[in-house]
This record gives sequence, structure tokens and C-alpha cells, in this order.
Amino acid sequence: MAKDYYQTLGVQKNANQEEIKKAFRKLAHQYHPDKNGTGNEAKFKEINEAYQVLGNEQKRKQYDQFGATFNGAGFGSAAGGQGWPGGGFTGQGFNWQDFARSAGSQGFRTNINFDDLDLGDIFSDFFSAGGGQRRQRRANTAGADLEYQLEISLRDSAFGAEKIINFEKMAECDNCFGKGYDSSAKIITCPQCKGSGRITEQQRTIFGIIQSQSVCPTCQGEGKKPDKFCSQCHGAGRLKLSKQLKIKIPAGINNGESIKLGGQGEAGQKGAAAGDLYITFRIKSEPGFERQDYNILSRQQINIVQAALGDKIGVLTVDGPVTLKVPAGVESGTVFKLNGKGVVRLHGRGRGDHLVEIAVKTPKKLSRQAKKLLEELEQEL
Repeated sequence: MAKDYYQTLGVQKNANQEEIKKAFRKLAHQYHPDKNGTGNEAKFKEINEAYQVLGNEQKRKQYDQFGATFNGAGFGSAAGGQGWPGGGFTGQGFNWQDFARSAGSQGFRTNINFDDLDLGDIFSDFFSAGGGQRRQRRANTAGADLEYQLEISLRDSAFGAEKIINFEKMAECDNCFGKGYDSSAKIITCPQCKGSGRITEQQRTIFGIIQSQSVCPTCQGEGKKPDKFCSQCHGAGRLKLSKQLKIKIPAGINNGESIKLGGQGEAGQKGAAAGDLYITFRIKSEPGFERQDYNILSRQQINIVQAALGDKIGVLTVDGPVTLKVPAGVESGTVFKLNGKGVVRLHGRGRGDHLVEIAVKTPKKLSRQAKKLLEELEQEL
């Protein structure tokens, strides 16, 4: 059964590239083999396989037309309807070697090495409208997205902060400004494609000789090239550089959440758009504190006298120390709420609370006088 890559990524068939990218990133984070609890190597490979197809416009068009394994490609009407062997073929369970032998019995040449034959390229050219027409010039490649892991404190996650991060990325060459050649270079006609930007190739197939065109590898489809390249980037227009960037941590950001900095990823090739930078936050654990959504939890110990008589105790919060009044007769496990002393909610919707759990500490060793006092207290209870 053919794989449904749209179902694998959980997107509709009319989803745009941005929606497909977001779905992939979300699932990749969830099922990455290094992810504790949800990591799944097999699932991660399925997600990556689906994105490699749907995330590429050309491969996606081919997949939409023929499917992941050519199943249901509908060759019956195209081939059988014109006298090809095996009319009515639907692509399911089809053996190309058998097809070739059948074609050979009807006078078609079949001396083809199927291990080297790229059926996807052949049929996308042959059956597409105007299959013999020139291929469009390849667009310049956009820059890749980057991800950065940033460890922050509980307080920074609660109130937000500004941090400076250092990272490496492919950045625009500052010598040639991304062009790939110096200002002194001369632009000449590409000697390989003679200025057309395309190379014509012929390929022998079971349907005869198919002529196709591909982007010229020398000039990358430009039809022209400099007579000398940039001395720093050697024509790439990009260099691996160390960068420093000041970022703003949103107040209320939680562990594992990310923010997107548009255009701060790797530089594109020859003026193409830059990728994006995704900052994923990791909150450092702090002894005595636990964060749950926008609330903060802590545990406070008191002795049996404080529990019996009541007391005022100091509690440390993200705002600093505060005083908590503990009523007489409090039991271990009782939780008190400090309103508005938790984490700032995203988008300015107030703050969470600080929840304090009381733990009554029972003494393990008592003096004779202490035992006597407790025995007298027991008689009164």
C-alpha cells in the first residue's frame, strides 16, 4: 500500500510549504530519538522521509501525480490507449522487467539497465504537459533554518530577559556581498551552455529516446559567469562565520518552547532569502522549586510546635522572600496559595500563583523534659 505522506505529517493536501515545515518541526521535536519519553526512531524516520518529499516542490508534484511507489499513477489510459503492451495498467504490483519483455515481443527495443534508470525523471518529463519543453531555470537556494538551545533560569522564564547568544552559521560573504565574485571580475558567457543556462541531454527509455534539459552545472542556470571568483568565499557567496545576537526572552516562556527569529538563519545563495533561527528554551532546575505551567510549587518545613500553635514563616518566591501566616493546628500536606506570586502569563494576562506545601517535621530525638511536656500535652488532648 502506498504511503500517505500528508497523513504522516498530519497536514491537508492543499497545505502550503510553511504549514508543512511547521508540522515537520513539531513532529521531529516530539519523536527525535534523543527525546526522553516520546523519542521514536522509526517514527522519526517516517516523518523525515515524508518531509523530504513534501518539503520539495518538485518532488511533491511528482508524488501528487504518481504516489510514493508509482501506485495508482494511471498509466493504463496513457499507455494502453496508444497500443502499448499491458493496456489498462494502473501501476499496482507492476513489474517493469516484464513490461520490457512484453514490449520487446512487439518490436520495441528493451536493452535498458533498470538499475540505472530513473523512472521518476522519465515519467515526470514524458507525461507532464509539454514533456519535451525546456525545464525552468532553477531558483537560487534559500538559506537553511537553524535551531539553538538556550538554558535559562526560572526567574528569567518567569519575567523575561535579554541574553546574548553566540553561534556559527553560513553568512553572506562581506567581501563580495553574496555575489561570489569581486567587483574587478568580468562577467563572461558560460562556455559550457553557451549562455542558455541549460544542458540538453538524451536518455534511452522503454518509450524511445527522451530528450531533457537540466540546469548548467557551471553557471547554475545563469548563462554567464565571472572570469574569477571571490578570493574569500571562492564563488559560494557565503562563509561559515561566528555570529553574536541579542535576543529577548518572552516572559512566561516554558521549558521546551521555542521562538522564531525570521531571517536570522543561514544566508541564501546568490541573494535568495535567508533561513530562520529557532531558539528553544531549557529551564534550569532550582532546588526547592518546581514550575507547573504558570504556577510555582515549593515545600516548607515547620516543627510540631509551630504546627500546633501557628506561626509566621518566611517563604522564598521569585519576587524574593515573603511572610506566610500558618494557622494553629495546621496539618502536614496542607497547601497555601500566594496569589499572583507565580510566573507572568504570556501576552500580559496576569500571573500565576505560588503554592506552598507545609511539611510538619517530627523530631526523632527528645530530651526527658521534652518528652514530659509532650506527655502532659497528650493528656490534655
